[in-house]
Amino acid sequence: MDDYDLLVVGSANADLVIGVERRPGAGETVLGSDLAVHPGGKGANQAVAAARLGARTALLARVGDDAYGRLLLDSQRRAGVDTVGVLVGGAPTGVALITVDPSGDNSIVVSPGANARLAPRDVRAAASLFQASRVVSAQLEIPLETVVEVVRNLADGSRFVLNPSPPRPLPREVLSACDPLIVNEHEAKVVLGDAAVGGRPEDWAGILLAKGPRSVVVTLGAEGALVASAEGMTRIPSVKVAAVDTTGAGDAFTAALAYRLGSGASLTDAAGYAARVGAAAVTKEGAQGSFPTAAEVEAL
Repeated sequence: MDDYDLLVVGSANADLVIGVERRPGAGETVLGSDLAVHPGGKGANQAVAAARLGARTALLARVGDDAYGRLLLDSQRRAGVDTVGVLVGGAPTGVALITVDPSGDNSIVVSPGANARLAPRDVRAAASLFQASRVVSAQLEIPLETVVEVVRNLADGSRFVLNPSPPRPLPREVLSACDPLIVNEHEAKVVLGDAAVGGRPEDWAGILLAKGPRSVVVTLGAEGALVASAEGMTRIPSVKVAAVDTTGAGDAFTAALAYRLGSGASLTDAAGYAARVGAAAVTKEGAQGSFPTAAEVEAL
């Protein structure tokens, strides 16, 4: 079971990006920059980020038979991702509409398109990919029933990493498979639902662990991250950089962490490496185009 360091199961979108001085309010129109089109989607982003770091990576996703789909496939192949699991057709390629303000913060609206057609039967048909992968990573820009099927098809000895974005309550079956569950503050609170939530990340992580994950990582932006498991909780410091565009930084973090776990690193060491990768990613515009190589991470 060592053909792939990482199998990513998830979304593939075309990112349509416009820079704005400020995001519009309800009923308001603002002028922005020229439109830029980038390959994106949380699944595709994670696959490219891992491959650029040197991971043997495969992607299981669905794109449309259109120009955006070809853009995404070309991007994966250039990065060195094995696209044998990328299915074509059934709906137009997913699209993400992204506005980025001068501070680098972004707002995103996603039209799922073909991502919504990535079905449980597609997971079952890709059994050979699961058997050949050390770590499997997923997100929630594909149907939840498909993520449940991913959990049911994990190979013995493989590890499951989940970033529940966009967030929603998760069934116990999925939570129990996560090692780790990776959340930011907003995602943590949605997954927790009606559970009591304190004001500290340690509070969120503790309650999340009680819901079943084997480990939890809470990303804290400029404050770094928190790693939590049965062994205890550890703060991971951030790397100070000048942020240009935060698009895709969370995907780079998750991919780097999953890759290092598959290489045998401890969760704390993997999270420390992932923090450096995420920091490097925000220093450039776009998502996939901003992901660093291993050499660039070491230089940082």
